[in-house]
Amino acid sequence: MINKYFYSTAGILIFFYILTVLGCGPVLKKEITSPEKALTQVNNSFPEFRDDMDLDSLALAMKRNLEYLNRLDPEYVFTYGSSKFTCRQVRESQEAFLNLVLSTPDLKALNKEIRKRFLIFRAAGGTEEGKVLFTGYYEPVFDGAAEADATFRYPIYRMPEDLIKVDLSLFNKKYKGETITARLEGNKVLPYYSREQIEDQKTLFGKGLEIAWLKDPLDVAFLQIQGSGQLKLKDGKALSVGYLGSNGRAYNSIGRYMIEKGMLTKEEMSMQAIRKYLSAHTEVINDVLNYNPSYVFFRILDGPPLGNIQVPLTAGRSVALDSGLFPRGALCFISCKKPSINEKGEIMGWIDFSRFVMNQDTGGAIKGAGRADIFWGNGQYAEIAAGYMRQEGELYILINKD
Repeated sequence: MINKYFYSTAGILIFFYILTVLGCGPVLKKEITSPEKALTQVNNSFPEFRDDMDLDSLALAMKRNLEYLNRLDPEYVFTYGSSKFTCRQVRESQEAFLNLVLSTPDLKALNKEIRKRFLIFRAAGGTEEGKVLFTGYYEPVFDGAAEADATFRYPIYRMPEDLIKVDLSLFNKKYKGETITARLEGNKVLPYYSREQIEDQKTLFGKGLEIAWLKDPLDVAFLQIQGSGQLKLKDGKALSVGYLGSNGRAYNSIGRYMIEKGMLTKEEMSMQAIRKYLSAHTEVINDVLNYNPSYVFFRILDGPPLGNIQVPLTAGRSVALDSGLFPRGALCFISCKKPSINEKGEIMGWIDFSRFVMNQDTGGAIKGAGRADIFWGNGQYAEIAAGYMRQEGELYILINKD
């Protein structure tokens, strides 16, 4: 989502997503700041557990998730609303669920067993109706080069050595869990360089941090927004890169900025519309992009993009949620709308869908009990869904009763 915005802690993420703060919508309720209030156990009015995807993809996502759980202390405690479960309980629950769905093809029987054997929690959502806003992210593909030339002039960087993270709890216990990203200048601790300083003033240029070079500053910006991607190099090789960290600056939505400046309307806003406008109005690119001071650093990946729990994301099955409210690696069930497109890549409408997913990522803009970001993978459909999706729906989390 969303690692999605510095989309994910690992990739996708940065999902300080362009569309997360565009404005209009239903009345929001008071912000939820504790995991105990983010989830409420459902005792009636259960959803119909219907899955629109193939079971192989679900099995893959869950097996990857179990890799994460197997790395943890079996007694590590996860918070599910007002309830607590050990890692061992979560792992055994997901193993039992996978066996259940693979052995119960009948939908009615499956729903009966889920309601009988599993606790079902509903996300509090971000509106008075308890709705969750779903957006999407994907793995883009860009042309790139290992060395700079007249065409490929815009670098993506690995993490600088002078970037430091300060644990504020060491200075005062009231700051437990809080950190700042900084740099040292003499005996001063200063905020790390902003996007404008890095891109326009070239504060990191020539320090050997360049991973690869792209031909368009918008490619760099959109790669940072998605948090991971593939680069098609000039020699024909492919290079996968993913989110490693950020400069710690707060994310400002360039989508909202463009609306406020009259460049685009709320109705036409999408990643595609942003790119189209900026490509046609190159004189404002720096002004728009520098409105967001956040900057993402990458690493080279050996395989698919990773989420914040350090397992490969599964297209359509991995979601990014607020890691401060929802348990990492949780089994989820979502229902909302997805785009239906024709052979030309045009959206013909939005159709209802529901499926089981895994909470395997997070993002700088994925904050609160009313936000979720779906990883759509790569390709044409993924790009369209990630670019245009902004749909309200419902989010549930499941765990075995035993």
